[in-house]
Amino acid sequence: MIWEESNKKAYLQSEALNLKNLESMEQFEQLRDGSKTIFMFSANWCGDCRFIDPVLPDIEAKFTDFTFIHVDRDQFIDLCQQVDVYGIPSFIGYENGKELGRFVSKDRKTQEEIEAFIAGLK
Repeated sequence: MIWEESNKKAYLQSEALNLKNLESMEQFEQLRDGSKTIFMFSANWCGDCRFIDPVLPDIEAKFTDFTFIHVDRDQFIDLCQQVDVYGIPSFIGYENGKELGRFVSKDRKTQEEIEAFIAGLK
């Protein structure tokens, strides 16, 4: 019974996560040039990135005026170089083609740090 409940909770958390995956450079440019968007640069093998996965639904729920997009560092290495992202997890906020701010480093990030960064973008 406990196993089923924990699996159900993990499934519901993953379902609640609205983070969409970036699919192309064209999509990046459209999102960057549109309404408020936060790009989260990450990779499947990144332990610090997986550390924050459980809190991402809460963060998204608090900041509904932003669209959150996951950027797979390994798929978009050229984009990472273009926007100077060399450490992950990292976050960059844009609106109407303008960079609102960035939280870019190789260090592990906490929910509080991420939320403070996003709150500062408003």
